[in-house]
Amino acid sequence: MTEVTVIGGGLAGCEAAWALAERGFGVKLYEMKPKKFSPAHHYDGLAELVCSNSLKASRINSACGMLKAEMRLLGSLILDAADHSSVPAGGALAVNREAFSDYVTNKIRSHENITMVSEEITKFPQNNTVIATGPLTSDAMAEAIQNRCGSPLSFYDAAAPIVSADSLDMTKAFYATRYDKGEADYINCPMNKEEYERFYEELVNAETVPLKEFEKLNVYEGCMPVEVLAKRGAKSLCYGCMKPVGLTDPNTGRRPWAAVQLRKENTEGSAYNLVGFQTNLKFPEQKRVFRMIPGLENAEFLRYGVMHRNTFLNSPRLLNNRFMLKESDGVYFAGQMTGVEGYIESAMSGIVAGQSLARRLKGQERLNLPKTTMCGALCSYVAAENADFQPMGANMGMLPPPEEHIKDKQVRYMRIAERGIDDMKKAMETRE
Repeated sequence: MTEVTVIGGGLAGCEAAWALAERGFGVKLYEMKPKKFSPAHHYDGLAELVCSNSLKASRINSACGMLKAEMRLLGSLILDAADHSSVPAGGALAVNREAFSDYVTNKIRSHENITMVSEEITKFPQNNTVIATGPLTSDAMAEAIQNRCGSPLSFYDAAAPIVSADSLDMTKAFYATRYDKGEADYINCPMNKEEYERFYEELVNAETVPLKEFEKLNVYEGCMPVEVLAKRGAKSLCYGCMKPVGLTDPNTGRRPWAAVQLRKENTEGSAYNLVGFQTNLKFPEQKRVFRMIPGLENAEFLRYGVMHRNTFLNSPRLLNNRFMLKESDGVYFAGQMTGVEGYIESAMSGIVAGQSLARRLKGQERLNLPKTTMCGALCSYVAAENADFQPMGANMGMLPPPEEHIKDKQVRYMRIAERGIDDMKKAMETRE
């Protein structure tokens, strides 16, 4: 049996290991936990979710819903785990984090072709390896990658606070999803104009944790701290994480001026995270300012928001559209380090890297996914020439429009999604 190596037990690494093992390869999966943890990881299991328990929208006429549909066709382990650990979240796919991790861990550990090794890798591999060490790669491994590939770019990722459900004032907050789509699994905290303005002033003037040498580094747009977003303008939050569209406050019968949404953090519904409220405020400031939100006056914070390091490669220079390091002997990268942004996108890159390595070793035709698929579009984005390369999550703008002009956006997106999923099915028929 041919042996291959996967470095990193996050979502991408687990997908890569699974893809290779299912194709008959002996896989050594290296994960430094529980001997060593990154600054943001705390759970012993594989595929630990850090920033959120949401895997985004489920409907196929959304970018991430379309991506998930394609990944199911590719045999995704992560989505199998999500189905077995899901919690209600309206139109989104959200999971119980520990149950999700436990499911993946058990699947990986029980596979006859996978050997788990709890060890930190500090040297760059020579061949037949998928590197999926994540945006929080250890310093030693990051240095090894830098020496081989050149300096990785850096940005910082922020996580939102989590509050106890029984500490919320539900006489002020209410359950609803926007436009009443799906089950009412979000808690909404409405604000009138005066409440919003007071909150805004305190937020933009609150004390943050000094970043020192990190201050000159860019923060990725998709994980912008709420206080940084707020400083872009007085109404910036009303068009961002506090947008009130699609919501009606049952206490007034009107749309609020602004609203904070809270999403279930676990199956029991005992904990909720503040959607879009990634932050670098000092802990006492988080407690003071976020308790100004109606319904959160007595909120118990189970976890305060934190900021942590992320790194990613200059992928257009280094990787091809199958995530293989150019001019290497079968060394692949996967996960957010490649410049795909998001849990699902990272998992997708692991599937593609794992299947591509398997096909390479079997002497089969190279894996080239159609650009009409979300998987193919993301693979192409990572490899396309780009002088100002930045991480990118799945979005409909990456895909070619349908041949016919369709004015209605949702109908147009559905047509694009159906085309992509059909093209993925056809691609699978010709390559397996």
